[in-house]
Amino acid sequence: MDYNKVASTILEDVGGKENVKDLTRCFTRLRFILMDPGKANKAKLTKDEGVIQVVEAQGEYQVVCGAKVDKIYEAILPMLNVKRDSSDADLSANASAGEAITEQKQSVWNKILQTISQIFTPIVPAIAASGLIKGLLSAFSRLGWMDPAGSTYVILFAASNIIFYYMPVFLAYTSSKAFKCSRVAAMVLGAFLCYPAIDTLITDTATASTIFGLPVIKTAFTIGESTKVFSYTESVIPIILSVWVLSYLEKFLKKVVPEILQIILVPGLSLIIMLPVMLCVVGPVGAYIGYFLQWIYSAIISFSPALGGAMIGGLWGVAVIFGAHRALLPIGLNDVAVTASAHKCGAGHNTLMCYAGAANFAQAGAALGVMLKTKSKELRGVAASATVSAFLVGITEPAIYGCNLRLKKPMIAAIIAGAAGGAIMGIGGASNHGFANNGILTIATYYCSDNTFGMFLAYLIGICVAFFGACALTMILGFEDDKDAEMEKQIDA
Repeated sequence: MDYNKVASTILEDVGGKENVKDLTRCFTRLRFILMDPGKANKAKLTKDEGVIQVVEAQGEYQVVCGAKVDKIYEAILPMLNVKRDSSDADLSANASAGEAITEQKQSVWNKILQTISQIFTPIVPAIAASGLIKGLLSAFSRLGWMDPAGSTYVILFAASNIIFYYMPVFLAYTSSKAFKCSRVAAMVLGAFLCYPAIDTLITDTATASTIFGLPVIKTAFTIGESTKVFSYTESVIPIILSVWVLSYLEKFLKKVVPEILQIILVPGLSLIIMLPVMLCVVGPVGAYIGYFLQWIYSAIISFSPALGGAMIGGLWGVAVIFGAHRALLPIGLNDVAVTASAHKCGAGHNTLMCYAGAANFAQAGAALGVMLKTKSKELRGVAASATVSAFLVGITEPAIYGCNLRLKKPMIAAIIAGAAGGAIMGIGGASNHGFANNGILTIATYYCSDNTFGMFLAYLIGICVAFFGACALTMILGFEDDKDAEMEKQIDA
């Protein structure tokens, strides 16, 4: 595949580089924000080489490319005349030129989902890598292959925890890109929240602290039978709100500070102003929002673990269709952050990604059912590749767009089986150690030192029901086979 040619064709069919306001990517998709979506040729784009499907959702024009998305993304960037991860530049050089005239209005909800996606999508690969390391460490320690007190284990465990401990720093960077403000200033705020002396000050709830005479807000929350003294390390929402406020502060300062002094005064004043705002107002508000979300999610799961597991296991794949599953990531990450101190293994747990695992394995099973039942050599190849991708590493877009959604009944089978698998996990109390993508390679993250074998068994049974159930249902329900490919097969014969 000529990636430059593929990239050029995709860029042409989304309306040209002049029509691209912003571009990001996730595991399988190019996520365009277009100046005018009406200029894109969706029918032609869907048929382009390297494109599996095109989805319009949350104000984004999502081009699903599967495992080749990274190389296509790298090929497109030079065509947009931008550099990857440039410090303070917008991804698209076109945003300022025609944005005010040509940008179509979006609903507030779409803007929120779009922003959440821009903030969390870039850190997903690092989270997945962390999950893989945690899974291997969990398996090796359980099997007696590695001593948890040994230096190798300690070093690798630290590496797997970095993304979570310094989450404010990583989120500061991605949030600054989403809110269009200084990357470095935002990261300084994130690093400030993780600074040991500040962490000690915040967690010392017995001692009152002030900044410029204003009280620094400290708090503690009760989770189950344990009390969690709030710490900004590993936190999610406080830094996002802080960077959002920073973006408006910077715009104001650039208007009132003479241009010749901006290089020093804007970042300096931003930091001086944001510290009390963050410690006395925005940070505490973010902390309470995080715990409120945790309380709601925990209340739903506590009311009926089976129902909660079934809802997520059944509907996660539907959310993936529209790219809306990214909007649920803050709940899972927040779950990890607020439960870290309650577990002796030193890392937080979450159930969201656990139940989502039922959905992932169900998509893999449905794709396997398509592979076994179809008479089309072309469709069989697509389904086989999609099955491996979803089964091993939990990348389900090739399965969803390549066969399950297109054939309809396999998608229904995946939803039913995923709900059944999620319900079993909920009943058995399965949970995920850290925050890992769901596939066979990360299966050991569900059997850490805090999880009983029964909890791990519930996860195993859940994914088996989801995988084999979806495969069996797909073969029972059947589907309308790929006629064009079948005709070609008959002609070749």
